[in-house]
Amino acid sequence: MTEDHEKQFNEMLARDRHLAAMVYDRIKAYGDDTALRYKRDGSWHDITWNGLGRLTRSISGALLGMGLKPGESVGIFSGNRPEWHVADLATLALRGVTVPVYATNSAAELEYIVRDAGISVLFVGNRDQYEKALLCIKDGSPLKRLIVFDRDVNADRNRGAVNYDELVKQGPSNDAELDARLSSASYDDLATIIYTSGTTGDPKGVMLTHKNFFAMIYATGRYYRRPSRGDHSLCFLPLSHVFERAWSYGVFQYGMINSYCPEPGLIQEYFAEARPMYMTSVPRLWEKIHATILERLQTASENKKKLFNWAVETGKRYRSLRDAKSPVPIGLSLRHFFADRLVLGKLRAVVGGRPVSYNVGGAAFSAQINEFFNGVGITLSQGYGLTEAFPISVSSPEIGIKYGACGRIVPLMQVRISDEGEIQVKGPAVMGGYYNKPEATADVFTPDGWFRTGDIGHVDSDGYVRITERLKDLIITSGGKNIAPQQIETLVGEDLYIEQIAVIGDGRNYICALVVPSFEALAPHARSEGIPFERPEELIGRPEIIDFYRKRIDERTKDLGQVEKIKRFTLMATPFSQENGEITPTMKIKRKVIEKKYGDIIDAMYRGGA
Repeated sequence: MTEDHEKQFNEMLARDRHLAAMVYDRIKAYGDDTALRYKRDGSWHDITWNGLGRLTRSISGALLGMGLKPGESVGIFSGNRPEWHVADLATLALRGVTVPVYATNSAAELEYIVRDAGISVLFVGNRDQYEKALLCIKDGSPLKRLIVFDRDVNADRNRGAVNYDELVKQGPSNDAELDARLSSASYDDLATIIYTSGTTGDPKGVMLTHKNFFAMIYATGRYYRRPSRGDHSLCFLPLSHVFERAWSYGVFQYGMINSYCPEPGLIQEYFAEARPMYMTSVPRLWEKIHATILERLQTASENKKKLFNWAVETGKRYRSLRDAKSPVPIGLSLRHFFADRLVLGKLRAVVGGRPVSYNVGGAAFSAQINEFFNGVGITLSQGYGLTEAFPISVSSPEIGIKYGACGRIVPLMQVRISDEGEIQVKGPAVMGGYYNKPEATADVFTPDGWFRTGDIGHVDSDGYVRITERLKDLIITSGGKNIAPQQIETLVGEDLYIEQIAVIGDGRNYICALVVPSFEALAPHARSEGIPFERPEELIGRPEIIDFYRKRIDERTKDLGQVEKIKRFTLMATPFSQENGEITPTMKIKRKVIEKKYGDIIDAMYRGGA
């Protein structure tokens, strides 16, 4: 941490001091400007900054009436929507602690978090979440009250439930107490407990203070052109994840407009209508868009293919010079002008036509795909971080994007590499520990206070962080070879016809995989090839389909070493799901669970050798 960064960060803390206080300051500054946008019944609706303030005060008053004390936990079990942020801010304004729960969690997963965090009041989104929450209200549970967002859910008062709209209509009360709570708030207050969706064991509650969040906002803010008041951001990733949550507070700080995408499957619709300038995202989104573009190109005429390839290559050359702050030759500028008019602008229209910078994180990201989109003019800024320490490194056009790297180490954070190659970090964004788990906390910190990320990687000579693999996820074959399964899964998972893949091979003599096809893409292909079927799932046993996937997997992995290549695979009819415990809420594979559940199928792939 340099003295300048430390000074500026301390000035931020003194000015903003607390997330709710910071948002209330912005409400005073921006008044009747639009703060939030959401779609309901086919139409878009706006909430002004003043409107956000009134809603927050009303819900804070309701929570105060329910007896919420400073330091007590309030849960939010819902998809993305404006009410999510109102509930969060209302809780924080009372110096309460917000505990987000993934909207896709099961009743059992919800109950674990409710009990571990001591949640007494829980906001729920839709009917499914409401019914799961009702199961948690039982003898011995801390949960006593439910507040339901959806209007069509008839909240049962006899079970301690009430509708959100009813509380809004009551309006704020106890203004003096609300003001007193907020005036006593500090950046050292615990802001949230975020339960990690780890691939092994029970989830752990990561404790983050308001200071932790301000460190996140400060760090990323030094890497981007300062967004302007009224710029548009799309709230796409789950707000229960630290990535979207931290970014949204940055959106509030800059006076931007936040539009809400309630579920990932609606992203194309929301791209077209919200036309975001900024957003957070994951590599899987861009892998699928890229695969779709290239697949559609296959049916184009040869002239259109040549035009497309020329335009994309022109965009890449133009972008590389511009990012390097090197002079762009007049000839290249002219070619880029026509490439943009004929092809690149149409590709940007896929995401609404006005991208400034989209953050990408959460998993390994293909350098080739990143370069493709940046050449098109869709800036994808890759970052790296964990719930326990977010962010660690960030890339952006302002500092230069190095494809295949996660970006440079952000201000305020320190990074070192252990003798085993593990990335270890220190700084004001690092968590205070795991809630109620002192032993687990001690395990992830070194004796001298550095957080152990569990990721293997290195920092290059330009200060960019590169991740090789999760330390606990390495596959060691029977021949003693170390294999990084996520690298293979990323390469193969980019394919349009593959929805999910789990690479297997620990203790075995070669690599195999369980592959879930993208039946949405596979069914039209089968029809075009004249392959009969009634249900798409029936296709997985057809020899011509298996051969089709064999060729695609081999093409994707052609540049890997022989020990890393997938020798055998099995097509799966049913996707891996969170409900079955096979993936986390953030779509990460639970490899041990899958190996155990599908042991017979896996063993069959190893019978008889490669």
